[in-house]
Amino acid sequence: MTSPSPKAHVPFRLPTAQTTAAWCAALLSMGAYCLAMAVHGTYPFGGRSRAVNDLGNQLVPFHAHLWDLMHGNTTGDLYFNWSSGYGTPFLSDFFTYLMNPFSWLVGGFPRHLVEFPVFLVTLFSIGLASALMTLFLGRLHPGSPWLRALLSVCFGLSAWTISDGFADPMWMWGLVALPLVGIAYDWCLHRRRWVAGALLVALSWAGNFYTAAMATLGMALVLLVRLFLDVRTGRERLDSLLRAASMTLTGVLLTAPVLAVSLKAAHAAQPAPVRTYQGPPTAAHYLAQLLPGGLSEGPRVSVGMLPLLLVATLPFIRRVPLRERFCWLFLIAAMAASFVWLPTILIWHGGAMPNGSPYRASLALTAVLVSAAWLALAREPGPRELLCGAGVLLVLILSVRDSTHMTRGPWLLAAAGLVPLALLLTRDRYRGRRRRRAALTAALAVTVFLTSAYTVFNTTVLRDAYAWWTPKRTYDSESAATYELLRSADDWPVTRTDPGPHEYANNDPMLLAGQGGSYYSSYVPARTAEALHRLGAGWYIQGRHTLSFTDPVSRVIMGISSYTDRSAGSRGLTRPTVPAPPIVTVRPPGTILDHAGTDATVFARQERVLGARVYEVPRLRPSTGAPPEPVAGRGWALASDPEGSSGRTFTAPCTPGTEAYWYAPWFLGRVEAQGRTVKGSGRHSMTRLGLTALGKVPENGAITLTVLSGRRQYIPENPIGCLNHAALDHAVTRLQATGPQRLRSGGHTLEALFAPGTRGTAVVSVPATAGWQCAVDGGPATTPRTLGGLIAVDLAGGATALRCAFRPPGLRLGLAGSAAAAAVLLLVAGVSALRTRRRNPGG
Repeated sequence: MTSPSPKAHVPFRLPTAQTTAAWCAALLSMGAYCLAMAVHGTYPFGGRSRAVNDLGNQLVPFHAHLWDLMHGNTTGDLYFNWSSGYGTPFLSDFFTYLMNPFSWLVGGFPRHLVEFPVFLVTLFSIGLASALMTLFLGRLHPGSPWLRALLSVCFGLSAWTISDGFADPMWMWGLVALPLVGIAYDWCLHRRRWVAGALLVALSWAGNFYTAAMATLGMALVLLVRLFLDVRTGRERLDSLLRAASMTLTGVLLTAPVLAVSLKAAHAAQPAPVRTYQGPPTAAHYLAQLLPGGLSEGPRVSVGMLPLLLVATLPFIRRVPLRERFCWLFLIAAMAASFVWLPTILIWHGGAMPNGSPYRASLALTAVLVSAAWLALAREPGPRELLCGAGVLLVLILSVRDSTHMTRGPWLLAAAGLVPLALLLTRDRYRGRRRRRAALTAALAVTVFLTSAYTVFNTTVLRDAYAWWTPKRTYDSESAATYELLRSADDWPVTRTDPGPHEYANNDPMLLAGQGGSYYSSYVPARTAEALHRLGAGWYIQGRHTLSFTDPVSRVIMGISSYTDRSAGSRGLTRPTVPAPPIVTVRPPGTILDHAGTDATVFARQERVLGARVYEVPRLRPSTGAPPEPVAGRGWALASDPEGSSGRTFTAPCTPGTEAYWYAPWFLGRVEAQGRTVKGSGRHSMTRLGLTALGKVPENGAITLTVLSGRRQYIPENPIGCLNHAALDHAVTRLQATGPQRLRSGGHTLEALFAPGTRGTAVVSVPATAGWQCAVDGGPATTPRTLGGLIAVDLAGGATALRCAFRPPGLRLGLAGSAAAAAVLLLVAGVSALRTRRRNPGG
């Protein structure tokens, strides 16, 4: 009997120098970033919040919602978000804001610590990008992996990262996408690993397609330069180019659901404010952006003093062929020019001027600058060449000395640039002496680490001086208490709990849970924004940030049974509870739906949707000496009063005891009435105001109001509505009595069971965005009609059950494209495996 043979011994393999260097690049870049945050006292190393701008308004709340989805703590799913905008599509938000793989770390932390994993998204993206760039640079030219790692640290902590990318964690995946796509294109250059390259492209685009598009275009330009410099035949270079094009197309198509759903949602979204390009910065100001540590308007292209010194040295290095030097420097100049010329700005940003900085694509140039720096450093520039580069750098610094970019930090870092110059000059003297050169490389690493940390620190200090960058309130003791307060009142899907009045972030419903109207996203559906506005809600940013309702009638229409409020004298938020109908109600037969009639005022529209008369809308009577009639189609004219000391006085008759509401959505000024002053900050078309309470009508039945404004403008002809609360209570009772017997909500579905034979119009208090389909008693699903912009379904023949379901527009098309790309990928992989087997029949 033979004994069993021992298992084959697999020797332990130490990591290669390249792998170790990549890890070092990751650790150095992350360590420098953390050191800067710690010295500055920024979260999680201090009390200064990171939640500035969109990081606080969007990304922290979105990640809190992702936590809820991962833990089954919310009513919606990836298709639909019941919390925001009184019900809005969510898949496009998920694809755009939450597909950075590091975002999914949020599920491993407690909800109230959500800001920590959001910080990790930025930190780990910096580390991974630095590590991958170390590998990519090695494919451009062989050389010391440790020196490549130092340049990669400069790439990971570029000015784009610390000025633009840090506040948008999803964009940080673009930092990772640059070396990923670069590696994939390098494989194409050598005609290998087409399948793996397509997967890298897909990974880049899935993480964040917006910055991945910039990364792909940037690395495509690098590939063209490399092909032009290639010594192979034209046919072989064309083959590499075609491989890259087909690989890119296949990789992008693998992410087709991301693109199709997001593009459809963008097309249906509320238009962004029109932005015009104000023209390029001056040449001196643009060149100043190459120097680290500053913060001024312009393309963020700085990658630190070491890479800048090497790029300046590149033209003088004789060991680099003249053709190669010219091509790389031309590429840098062409890309830099493309960031400040309107047609190419639009190309970089997908055909649309960004609603923010027009220079976001400068991310791509940071990779090219570091690549050119490595091509110089890999050739071991000598003293004369380095000194020539230093001379160019000196001329650059002197030419931009008057730029606003040149504050204390850039001057200190420019002076610190003498240290890497001295280390490189000393290192050149010890050619062949490994220990001395290793010590000098270590000193260079310390220099890069400290200057990178100081660059992050100084830029952060400069940014904090601007009021625009004041941190938002996200998670603190009060918001945590409000979260628990809202959960204790949750009655979904029967009624809503609205987390207004927008105390913390622009997306309070996702941050605090509940089902409110506040919603801030690039994908706010135009139908949602218009429906909420027409019913009396306000908005900001031209409707891309909707607000909750604050008046009783709209709250009844939306089925809001409780909401948060900051009462006078209260130290925190309270939760008033009011009678409310369910979110699915029935209107009697003959209800006038949208497009069947017009509403003279917002009060008439609310009554039509409510199905009851609850308002008096009095005619304004101007004071003596004022024009007797408003301007037809425009309303009452207000003269400019810069000092705000005088205004126009009106009176309006209403039933004593009713409550007066003011509605002038674009009004800028103040209204004095009933012993109170109401300020309006409307601005067409950016800021729309909602209904505002003026108080109870006095016993004499006359409302006297004075309208004061510092600019000439118009207010509506009938801006006052007097609410009869008894009539509203009666309407609520009727809607409760005729509502469904049972309501059930799924992730993106809503089902209602009625008393048999129910007739009329079922109204679902959800904006009727594209993608909704409703069926009555199991019949065919059809697109619903609308009442006040809300879902309305005819029950004319009598009904027992209603089911409405949402499917993201574009999803089926995207899945079909993704399936086709996957089939191509599998086919190519199969053919490649078959060829390999034929070449190695004994393998």
